Amino acid sequence: MNIPKLLPHPHQRFLKGLFRAPGHHSHFTIHTSPPLGSGILCAQPLTPPGLHCAKWMLLSNGLRRKLCVQATLKARTEGLSDKEQRLVDKLYTGLIQGHRACLAEAITLVESTHNRKKELAQVLLQKVLAHHREQEQLNKGKPLAFRVGLSGPPGAGKSTFIEYFGKMLTERGHKLSVLAVDPSSCTSGGSLLGDKTRMTELSRDMNAYIRPSPTSGTLGGVTRTTNEAILLCEGGGYDIILIETVGVGQSEFAVADMVDMFVLLLPPAGGDELQGIKRGIIEMADLVAITKSDGDLIVPARRIQAEYVSALKLLRKRSGVWRPKVVRISAKTGEGITEMWDKMKEFQDLMLGSGELNARRRKQQKVWMWNVIQENMLEHFKSHPVVREQIPLLEQKVLSGALSPGLAADLLLKAFKSRD
Repeated sequence: MNIPKLLPHPHQRFLKGLFRAPGHHSHFTIHTSPPLGSGILCAQPLTPPGLHCAKWMLLSNGLRRKLCVQATLKARTEGLSDKEQRLVDKLYTGLIQGHRACLAEAITLVESTHNRKKELAQVLLQKVLAHHREQEQLNKGKPLAFRVGLSGPPGAGKSTFIEYFGKMLTERGHKLSVLAVDPSSCTSGGSLLGDKTRMTELSRDMNAYIRPSPTSGTLGGVTRTTNEAILLCEGGGYDIILIETVGVGQSEFAVADMVDMFVLLLPPAGGDELQGIKRGIIEMADLVAITKSDGDLIVPARRIQAEYVSALKLLRKRSGVWRPKVVRISAKTGEGITEMWDKMKEFQDLMLGSGELNARRRKQQKVWMWNVIQENMLEHFKSHPVVREQIPLLEQKVLSGALSPGLAADLLLKAFKSRD
């Protein structure tokens, strides 16, 4: 077969260079897909099993992505034992069939810090991702789930709101997953994980799944594996994912990089309310909800609503089609929660129609990748033998004032760079 004749001119040089490469032996196969009308040229080097096969494809973006996912999955699964393969298959099958126990076990697997279990988790996630892409294509490219981040200061009534809001959604036929991130102790590493105990009614609902997870010291109160847990919940058939964060420090910024809509819950407190909330956090919000708007707090809640409406007008718009709204709600009486959901659906429809929602998700995928790289690089840095040896000595010098923190960091980085 004269392969270069089958391809446009720009690709001929690539193939000729591939054929001329010394010591490179490949066999080529042409795969055709009648519905797409595209030919796929795969170059598969005759290398030992376990190594990646190099694929060069001329096809639509969707099919190229699908085949790349399949190639990556095959390369990862080749190193698994029979027992590990059975475990991954069991979790995957149970997950996509909607078994809650399999979802819980899968999230536990991705939260594990054990190296081998982390590898198994990535194989499972790759399988779920492939399934997820197929389902999205069947759904005309639209997202399968609506991801909502909820945050606010302690005492804002986040758990009470989720209880009422979640019951309302499940009664309307939705499947709801709540990922409640709890702060961990920096000293002991322990976590109260009390969110589930505060959502007693919702936790008994078979159409709702609540997963409390400790932050494990992660900056911003959002665990490293929250993104993976979101993907697993969507694979399990949950169409609304709520991520409740700690509500302090950087958590609002962290959760905004993994959701479609960010909702800020604020209580009607006294004093200079606007002074107590950082400008950056308000800028991240797509919707601000003033909670506990009932009884004696109705008047202050109305006043604060007016203040935030005025404040939001001064901020730069994050979206070309959506202007952040401010609503008053009460989880005690139910006032305003139905209207709040209507605004959330309006946001979703507008963002989907304009293409901004898909663009936001693509950007978040890149942020997710770099966050994982940063965390892994830090662990790799700390675990290097030369660096690990010097850390206690340099930390002591910094504490005693004999060395500046910047110089100590430079010395550790130099030791890491010269490790070879």
